[in-house]
Amino acid sequence: MSVYDRLKSLGIELPPVAIPAAAYVPYVRTGKLVFISGHIAKRDGKPWVGQLGRDTDTATGKQAARAIAIDLLGTLHAAVADLNEVERIVKVMSLVNSTPDFTEQHLVTNGCSELLAEVFGAKGAHARSAFGVAQIPMGACVEIELIAEVR
Repeated sequence: MSVYDRLKSLGIELPPVAIPAAAYVPYVRTGKLVFISGHIAKRDGKPWVGQLGRDTDTATGKQAARAIAIDLLGTLHAAVADLNEVERIVKVMSLVNSTPDFTEQHLVTNGCSELLAEVFGAKGAHARSAFGVAQIPMGACVEIELIAEVR
């Protein structure tokens, strides 16, 4: 089954590449690697604002991370033109806007990781880091970046 068939079966339509909010590009391709800049969580086209451990729970954060994964896939598609050319999702780095005592950043980030596995199968298994941070641009609850290897 192609990546696009999997996306369709999941009811996912890829969004266009988001316009950068500062002085950077959405992605850089060097050799077989594609580095996708950090994407913040959005809901209804606006930053998904919140702080885990204060006004946002883990389940909601996980939904936000899944939404970011969809945006990341849209950018990856723009970078490579065909997601079937992805050999491997290499690395995901997640920043979770959280209180000092919140310790479930890894569970929030599973929202992204699990979707990548659903879409790419074994090629979606990746190395990962999940950090708690004091703030994310525009007050977003989660920001995630991705590195992929392509043919």
